[in-house]
This record gives sequence, C-alpha cells and structure tokens, in this order.
Amino acid sequence: MLGAAALLLIWPSTWMQVGVIVLGALAGLGMPAGGPPPPIARTGPAGSRRTGIVALSVFVALLVVPWRAAGAGSLPDVFGLFYRAGSLVFGGGHVVMPLLQEGVVAPGWVTQEVFLAGYGAAQAVPGPMFTFAGYLGAAMEAGRGGWVGGALALVAIFLPSFLLVVGVLPFWQRIAGVPRMRAVLAGINAAVVGLLLAALCGPLRAEAVLGIGDLIVVIVGVVALVRWRVATGWLVLAAPLAGMLALALR
Repeated sequence: MLGAAALLLIWPSTWMQVGVIVLGALAGLGMPAGGPPPPIARTGPAGSRRTGIVALSVFVALLVVPWRAAGAGSLPDVFGLFYRAGSLVFGGGHVVMPLLQEGVVAPGWVTQEVFLAGYGAAQAVPGPMFTFAGYLGAAMEAGRGGWVGGALALVAIFLPSFLLVVGVLPFWQRIAGVPRMRAVLAGINAAVVGLLLAALCGPLRAEAVLGIGDLIVVIVGVVALVRWRVATGWLVLAAPLAGMLALALR
C-alpha cells in the first residue's frame, strides 16, 4: 500500500496507476492466500462463456482504439477519455480523480477551479464518484459540453464496468477458487488502497494545503467526519468560513 502511494506521488500518471496494480499482483504471489476458497454458489445468471468472451473482446477493442478527431473536445475525444478512465481504474471511485484531472484540466477543457469545485460538490451528494464525469462533460468549455457532453461522459465511464462484469462473471468462480489467484487479488487490493491514498494526497498537496491555516482546516475536517460523525453537507456549508480563516492564518 505504502509503495503504491509513494510511486504515484513521485510519478503521477495514468500508466503508473496500471503499473502499481501489476506490481501489487506480483507482490501478492509471495503472500499467503489466506482463508478457504469461496463457496461455488450462483446468486444470479452468470451468462455463457461465449457471451463473456465477446464482452471482454469489446472491452479491449474500445480501450485500444485511438479515439481522436479534429477539434479539441470532440465527441470521440470525450468518449475515449472517459472510457479509458473507467477502464484503467481499479478500486474506489476516488482513484479516477487524477486520471480525469490529467485528461480535462491539462488540455484546457475544464479549468482547475471548476474541476475542484465539482469535486467538492460531489462529496456532498450520494451516489458513486463516477457520476462526477457527468458534471465534467457538461462543464467542458471545448466541444459540445452541456447535456450532450454530460450524457456521453457518463455512458463512456460506466460502460467498461458493465462489459467487465458480463465478461468475467462466467469465469469468476473458477478463478477465485485458485489459492494463488486469491493471493494475487490480496496484493491488488493493497495496491488499490495505496492508489486511494495517493488520490487523496495529490490534490491536497498541490492545490488545497498551501499554508498552516489550510492544514488546520484539513485536520479539523477529518476529525469532524471521522470522530464526530458530522454530516458532509454541514462541512460544505461551513467551507466558506473555513476558507476565510485559512487565508487569515497564511
């Protein structure tokens, strides 16, 4: 976990995220499998192997297609960006934040201020973090934007998950029953926790914690959420006052 977080903080990139997951899988080979194999029981229709192979083939094909077209922020560009983000993320939705930031802020599709404002608002509402893609697609200054961009971004970022579920489910029981594979999954899970840690520390270090006042606000916010169980909405309402106090302490 710590190794994955350190690598991503030193070399933040899309392919480093994939690399630390691969390294976590390799590290898992040296770990004990732990626990008995899961019972082979079906909770629903798993689908045929042929359907699974077709779904996995479509997943890979859409991933390797060079989604490029004339004009920044064109529909193929938007679909390709969010599809890759949904494909290369393993774990919690927060891991997708560095990928999306690199994809929409660096080329100027969305400003850093708009990105962080949407990210903060996404913390205050229920639902998966991937819905943040709809906000980014609609807020893009390049390309279509609006409801067309938002709908396309949502479809593109969720589509890989559906294809992977349909593709892997027919083979999952057999894979999960192999002790070595359970050890590999344990290593991957540890690496993913490191990804989440890096995804949290990256934006804080670069954009949010600029002085001792900002650090105090972060610590108080974490304590309020974890220790006092304060609702996230109340923290969002208190954010302007906290920002003024942080500026006064700089």
